[in-house]
Amino acid sequence: MKSNCDGLERRQFLSSMLAGPALTGGLLGAAGAAEPDRPTEPPPLLGDKSTVVFDSPDPARVYAYSPGITRLASGRLVVTMDAGGPGLEDVPDTPTDGKGKPWRGRIYISDDHGATWTLKTRTPLVHARPFAAGKSVYVLGQRGDLGILRSDDNGDTWSEASWLTEKQSWHQAPCNVLYARGRVYLVMERKTDRSFKNWSVSVLAPVLMSADVNADLTQRGAWVFSSELVFRDAVAQAGAPHLLGVPFFNTGPTAPLPWGLIRKMAPIGWLETNVVQFTDPDHVWHDPTGRTFHLWMRAHTGGTNLAAIAKAVEAEDGSITVFLEKAPSGEPMLYVPCPGGHLKFHILYDEQTKLFWLLSNQSTDSMTKPEKLPLDRYSLPNNERHRLVLHFSRNCMDWCFACRVADTREPGQSRNYASMVIDGDDLRVLSRSGDARAKNAHDGNLVTFHTVPNFRKLIY
Repeated sequence: MKSNCDGLERRQFLSSMLAGPALTGGLLGAAGAAEPDRPTEPPPLLGDKSTVVFDSPDPARVYAYSPGITRLASGRLVVTMDAGGPGLEDVPDTPTDGKGKPWRGRIYISDDHGATWTLKTRTPLVHARPFAAGKSVYVLGQRGDLGILRSDDNGDTWSEASWLTEKQSWHQAPCNVLYARGRVYLVMERKTDRSFKNWSVSVLAPVLMSADVNADLTQRGAWVFSSELVFRDAVAQAGAPHLLGVPFFNTGPTAPLPWGLIRKMAPIGWLETNVVQFTDPDHVWHDPTGRTFHLWMRAHTGGTNLAAIAKAVEAEDGSITVFLEKAPSGEPMLYVPCPGGHLKFHILYDEQTKLFWLLSNQSTDSMTKPEKLPLDRYSLPNNERHRLVLHFSRNCMDWCFACRVADTREPGQSRNYASMVIDGDDLRVLSRSGDARAKNAHDGNLVTFHTVPNFRKLIY
């Protein structure tokens, strides 16, 4: 199926219509002006050339997930990802836990700006992300409970996992990390109802975690955990959203699919949380004390281009409370416009330009009936994963398109769940990817590394 954004297709259609004798006068008008030239190609792919960090040894049974990236002061890039799938236990040299379950996490480094990669260690963690704090590098993720690893030699060697929680269930994707007032802030999400049988996004609580950058972050006492606001509770408090078409589909199956594919709408919710802070004093949500943060989350609604948001306020004693934000009118706000906010996205603040940069998937045919989608399109119409794009914004609300980063042009292949980091004048992008060998667009077989050169020159 061709994209409905295909300029060539539109031009050919209009040309054929204009050629008809009955329409020549009406559409051209009295002036008789010809149809203006339109671009026949989409914007260039600035990051399409890539290197491979991970290539599945068995694409049908071993999948690539959760790419996270950070840059150290030395220029070294540290990357995390996790593998999954029924074939993982057959991969040679895969460590296992006490129950015989394989470790899924991996840590890689590169000292040549991503041209080559070295696997340093395997870990038990999934949904992990690397970040620097003080003189150490950490990797925080989960294996049910939250776990964290530490390196004191720039990622060459790593500690065993230290556990920050006990008998809990956590979730996330490698979203951003924020530094403010000598502290590090990031979000993990706790599944608050283990008995919930569906996809658990309606019972997730985004938990903003904070710690002094010079503390030993492998210790539970170093961290402050925010209060918990569960999605379904927030909706119950504020009232169901109106006039937004949320949910877009009724919960449950959306179309009869005799070939056995599942296109099912789960209950609405939020997940995969970024944290941002508005330092512009003219922003309506600016806090001059520097103690207010905003959580920008993937919004699972069945529709496209909305993000879910919440507000986190830090008290003088360091405790953090999460609740819904309000518009200046006093109306509660749960959703905001966000290109690609319906899938996992990554927000990065660039101090040099004072701009937020958004890496997300572009949707081109979300209004197609589910039963009319190509057989190799994954899930619902809003689950389009083959085109990765970049935007920028002064305020996280008004986004300007910057470029396409990668595009497979095939609905069954993917460039998605990406993370990014600034490396001098360039953006380094890490993507959960799938080529023609992948099981589907969700269960990809690659982690690929891309560069957007001179990204600040995209500003207009």
